[in-house]
Amino acid sequence: MLAAGEPSILHTNRAFCYGDAIFETIHANGTKLQFFESHYQRLEKSMKYLRMEKNSSLEPARLESAIIRLLNKNHFYNGVRIRLTVFRDQGGLYTPATNSCSFLVDTTPLDFDQYRINEKGLKTVLFTSLQKPAGRLSNLKTANSLLYIMAGLYKKETGMDDCFILNTDKRLSECISSNIFLMLNGALLTPALSEGCVDGIMRRQVLRIAEKEGIKCRETKLGEQELLSADECFLTNSITGIRWVVAYGQKRYYSKTARQLISLLNQEQFGEKL
Repeated sequence: MLAAGEPSILHTNRAFCYGDAIFETIHANGTKLQFFESHYQRLEKSMKYLRMEKNSSLEPARLESAIIRLLNKNHFYNGVRIRLTVFRDQGGLYTPATNSCSFLVDTTPLDFDQYRINEKGLKTVLFTSLQKPAGRLSNLKTANSLLYIMAGLYKKETGMDDCFILNTDKRLSECISSNIFLMLNGALLTPALSEGCVDGIMRRQVLRIAEKEGIKCRETKLGEQELLSADECFLTNSITGIRWVVAYGQKRYYSKTARQLISLLNQEQFGEKL
């Protein structure tokens, strides 16, 4: 274990040199890691696709134990953001010298222990300067984040809270760090994985909980027309849970479904209704 201010990787690290890394962001409350099994399954699937070799320290029980030891070391016993980065070991240029891997975990305290809906809705804008290709790599959480950085800069320049990112077919893919959901004609819609969005853990949970509640759900193709026609729009990720969007341009949205789902999510994970 290293102090947060100490150097932890070499300049030859492949995550630094080539973006040859994947990561998971995990929410914790105390020493309970929310949806750890789902995070681990996604990590394992991503490593297999990228031909990264899993060593014994990356077995689920040992990895979870290492994360909990770090939380205890930092005395973080409330809401925490955990970032787990897995990178291919150094050696080689674009062609790796090895497929063996190492990992690094860091933790950051959060303002809230549980998922909490934003009382002030997000104002959003369409980011059109760059598009996200739809393919197998698009569903992974990789260390190559330049597209999101450019969208983040545009968000900042326009004074908005988030940006809708388009795929190369000019359809909705995702937002800067979140998946997109629309409530339209009584159905909950989200871009399909084939549209280039990250295979979000909270995206999966929201679909599961909504279907359990009898809400009609569909993974599909969505464009600006659906965005303008929807009654509700909200965004999901593993750390914040659900954030509702109030505006896209002159369009305004309600937050009924977002509030219902985050209440159910908190009841399931923490036994409380917010």
